[in-house]
Amino acid sequence: MRIIGLAGWSGSGKTTLLTKVLPRLIARGKRVSTLKHAHHAFDVDRPGKDSFEHRSAGATEVLVVSANRWALMHELRGQPEPGLHALLGKLSEVDLVLIEGFKRQKFPKLEIHRVENGKPLLHPDDDWIVAVASDSPLPQATVPVIDLNDVEKIADLLLVEAMPLDELDARADAV
Repeated sequence: MRIIGLAGWSGSGKTTLLTKVLPRLIARGKRVSTLKHAHHAFDVDRPGKDSFEHRSAGATEVLVVSANRWALMHELRGQPEPGLHALLGKLSEVDLVLIEGFKRQKFPKLEIHRVENGKPLLHPDDDWIVAVASDSPLPQATVPVIDLNDVEKIADLLLVEAMPLDELDARADAV
């Protein structure tokens, strides 16, 4: 399994880009999963649903299954948030995992940058950023810059720069 992330400030277009590039990668015959870091208050469940009632009653895990999909909800109940490797270990084997968020973690990332947001670039302070996808030219960038709308070129880059987990472990050990 190979991984690469999309990193950027809120409002930069990470999710929008991911939903545009994902079908392109699948059309190339790649099996792709995603891992999304969410804010603390997110919930996929809601009051009134049986699964919500199970969790509210104290269940550590609730597995919901239908003919179309299954979803496992695991309550941390005061335990620390699992690390990136632990989370990746919960995914089925695929060709590529696209990670949204976790911008401070050490793994290859494509930075998504919109000049209009007024936020600084991340890549000068992150050696794991391999390129920037931007809506504007960035002459100050020290990594390759790709037009944010060039989805095919971005898909190419993601496939080339994605790192196998064992190589990621070896690089992290060497640092």
